[in-house]
Amino acid sequence: MPPMRFDFQPLVARTRSFHRPVGPVAYDCVKVIVVRDGSAILFSEFGQKPVKIGDVILLGANVLCGSEPEGHITVTTVYLDTDYVLDQVRWQYAGFLEDRLNAQGFADTIYTEPAQILRLGEDRAGMLMPWLDELVSLSIDGNFVRHYYRIHALWFQIMYVVAPFIKVSPVRVSPSQRAHIRPTLPRDRHFAPLRADVRRAADLLRENPAQRWSLNDLAAEVHLSPSRLSSVFVDAYGKTPLAFLTMIRSERLAKCLRETDLTVTAAMHQVGWHSRSHATKLFQQYVGLTPGDYRRLRVQAV
Repeated sequence: MPPMRFDFQPLVARTRSFHRPVGPVAYDCVKVIVVRDGSAILFSEFGQKPVKIGDVILLGANVLCGSEPEGHITVTTVYLDTDYVLDQVRWQYAGFLEDRLNAQGFADTIYTEPAQILRLGEDRAGMLMPWLDELVSLSIDGNFVRHYYRIHALWFQIMYVVAPFIKVSPVRVSPSQRAHIRPTLPRDRHFAPLRADVRRAADLLRENPAQRWSLNDLAAEVHLSPSRLSSVFVDAYGKTPLAFLTMIRSERLAKCLRETDLTVTAAMHQVGWHSRSHATKLFQQYVGLTPGDYRRLRVQAV
């Protein structure tokens, strides 16, 4: 097992003053910039606009932005890893999204303006300053693991104030669409007891993912009609039985690729997939990498 690394932080905050023009430059992360003092002319996808105390600049990943201070400008910038932000979007909209893959498309749809200037005003922005100062201090300390919960608390307090000013576009996803999205984790929770027959169906899929399951075969095992099983299974897990099976097979294939020397094709067969192209497509949707790339990545990490 590779040693744990503690040098990477998905959230970094810094306060700096600028007296000379900067940029344009782009970062491979999301940036939230709070103007604390002074003013500047900012130029980005929104054109050229002035910013002053009380303004917050929101920049998506890989968005060019430059500035020309009017004398000087002091800002606190929060740099956020894109995966970290997507995980927050995923859970914020858990009622609409099934997994991180959906979160990416959802974020692209609702945040249609990757460069925004949010006019909070001096009083409202002033509320952020103690939280920003502490966030910078903890970020410089560098022990993200030890400060994890406090950093989260500070970040969420900041965004609770900032978020209402962010321009978003509405998106709707129906329950039936969610139920057939695959592969995905079961996110449509009701926090209610599971029916015994539904629990049994899920157990059968977990215990025998390599079996060539059809909805009819699974329904016969639990003594329900196929349509009834599909309905109650979606109610319980938020997914159809076959979408749930795809999830299980993807997880088992990832485990095989990590822990065994089986060829990719043999590993696919072991978890129940017999078409390499079909398995590759589903696995990539679930994990974000092809099986071959996933194995190479794991080998490099060892």
